[in-house]
Order: sequence, then structure tokens, then C-alpha cells
Amino acid sequence: MSRPSKYHLPEEAPADSFSAEFARLPLTELAYRSRHADAARVEAILRCGQAESLEDFAALLSPAAGAHLETLAAHSQRLTQRFFGKAVRLFAPLYLSNECVNVCTYCGFSRHNDIPRITIPIETVEEQTAKLARQGFRSLLLVAGEHPKYVSNGYVEECVRRCLPHMPGVSIELGPMEAEDYRPLVVAGAEALIVYQETYHRPTYEVLHTAGPKKYYAWRMDTPERGYQAGFRRLGIGALFGLHDWRYEALAVAAHARYLLRKCWKAQVSISLPRMRPAAGGFQPDPSFLMSDREMTQTVCALRMLLPHAGVTLSTREPANLRDGLVRLGVTLMSAGSSTEPGGYDAFDETTWAAAEDQAGEQFHIADERPPAAIAAMIRAQGYEAVWKDHDAALATAS
Repeated sequence: MSRPSKYHLPEEAPADSFSAEFARLPLTELAYRSRHADAARVEAILRCGQAESLEDFAALLSPAAGAHLETLAAHSQRLTQRFFGKAVRLFAPLYLSNECVNVCTYCGFSRHNDIPRITIPIETVEEQTAKLARQGFRSLLLVAGEHPKYVSNGYVEECVRRCLPHMPGVSIELGPMEAEDYRPLVVAGAEALIVYQETYHRPTYEVLHTAGPKKYYAWRMDTPERGYQAGFRRLGIGALFGLHDWRYEALAVAAHARYLLRKCWKAQVSISLPRMRPAAGGFQPDPSFLMSDREMTQTVCALRMLLPHAGVTLSTREPANLRDGLVRLGVTLMSAGSSTEPGGYDAFDETTWAAAEDQAGEQFHIADERPPAAIAAMIRAQGYEAVWKDHDAALATAS
């Protein structure tokens, strides 16, 4: 699986790619203006009811806008219900492997961390998928560390095929590949490609990714476009909040989503805003980079006002009270009952959905440990619908 050396240098990225466009964006200036936006600018945008530009979005991330959080929330709720209805789609991650060739200082799977390494057999993948299906899930995200051995030998393709009888919707989150390497996964039945840039701030990215193929900054940034070329009909992007200034990262991921909505217009685009969680290696983020629950809420609402058609994903990284509060304010996809260890669902009791043992090989420790049924009940209690399945492959192929 080759990675052209041209991706070492941003100026040599394809001229029509997002990484080339991104290099021209004044994000540092926008982040500064966001921190210092005045109340009059914010109030004008709120009267309009929608953000029209990255400059507007920057203003909505400002401390001045934070003083109008209730108004932001009302606009976000209105736009979300207009374009998505009162529905939240539920999915479960299933970790295939924690073997990884990258050194990422913040990640539990980083190859220098002393954790039990495993790639689970295909039979176990199918068994755990069936177990998740019995909990109600019909959407699955297959996740793995970046290691060429289980991509090149058809392992992931076979996992997709074996999952589909139990899960009509299968997404993948793997190391970046060429478009032609993604096509067999699309043919096998995978519908979505998820890839997080982690941090869009290049100097920070280079400090945190010291070895392995993940150090190719522009290569990773342009992955969703290659996935779209391969035929994925859903694309998910995001930044890991806590690695750099959260306003800079929010502006970057918003710019990326706007680009994908324009260029990859046949695909559905979703944004995730995961925050740092405890993991092997003990990485400690700069406290000034941390995003509070209130700032997370403000960012979700601001994203909805800029990108009314984009999905917003909220994972079990976040605490239960925040997830409950964001159901009505802009979130359209939520994970539930998650394990981040390969084979981790073996330890879950099917009645209580509680893990019977610590998970030493997990990527990170989740915050919301409620079982899937409890998450669905919480969503329904707020007058929303918990959607386990929103698509059938037969609809895409019907004549």
C-alpha cells in the first residue's frame, strides 16, 4: 500500500484537493478574531438565524456568542428538526485490532504503548456483531489501528461481508488508503468511511505523529476525497479536541466539511467532535486547549447554523449528562454501549450490558457506560426517535 512521497509537502498535494485549499485558509487569524468577536457582530448573525461564512462561524464560537447560548441552541434545534426531523441514529463501534505501526503520543494504540495486542478472528467479529444486533443495533462501525497486514489480505473485506447479514449499515475507520484499495471494501458492502485528522494544526500534528504512515499530514487530510472516488456514500470527519486550540480545530473541521459538501456532493457528510479521554501512555493535553461542556454545546450549535445539512456525531467519549442535553440541540448520530477494545464485547453481559472485567487493550476509556437500551429510552423520553436503521442496501440498487 504505497504512499507517494509528494504528500510530505503540502504544496505538492493535488491542486484540487482540500489540503491544497486548506493551506490558503487564514485559520490562525480567524481563531484570533473568534476569541475577540464583538457582541454587535454576534447579535447580527443571530438575528439572521444562520451563519453564512467561516467568519460568521468564528464569531459564533466567541466568548461574546457564549453569552447567547440559549439563542444559539434555539436556532440549532430549529435547523436540525427542519433537515433531520426529531431522530437520532444509533450505532456501535466494533474494534477489529489494536495492532498499529504508528507512534502517536496521545493514542492508546500507539506502538510504543505496552498493551495486549490482538487482531480478532473473523468468526469472533461475526459473533460480536450478532451480539450487538441482539441489543438492537443495525449500524456498525468497524475500527482498527493502522497495520498493513489485515488490510492487504482481504481480512476487512471479509469482516464486512460477515457483518452485513446482522448489520445493514457497516462503516469503516482504518488507516488511509488509495481509492483503488478502498473499492473492494465498497464492493463488499461498506457504506461509510470515517477518518479523523486528529489535529489540523500542522506543527502540532508533526510533533504528535513521530513515526509510521500517519505522519503524512496532507495524505491523511485528503483521505475522504479518495474514499468518495471509491464509492463510499457517507463520509465522516473530525478533530480530536485537546491537542490544539479548540477554536482553531473547530474552524478547520468546519472548513473541511464545507469543502466536502461542495466537492463530494453525492455523499452524506458528518462531523464528530471527540474530546480527549484517558488512554494508555498517559498523554496530558495542554489545559488551555481543553473544551468545556458549555463550549462543546456552543460549537455543536454553531456548526448547525453554518452546516444545516451535515450530520453531527457524539460518541460515548462524552459524559451522560452532556449527551442527554445535546440530543435536542443538533446531534444526529450517537454511539451507545461501546467497547474500544478488540473483542471487548465478549466481556459484556447481554442482560445488563456491563463489562465483567477491565479492558486493558482499549484505545481509550469511555465516559457514558449506559447500555444501548438506556440510551434509546433517554432519546425517546425527550420526544425524539432512536433510529437503529435508516437505510437498506436494496434501496440503493433498486431499479
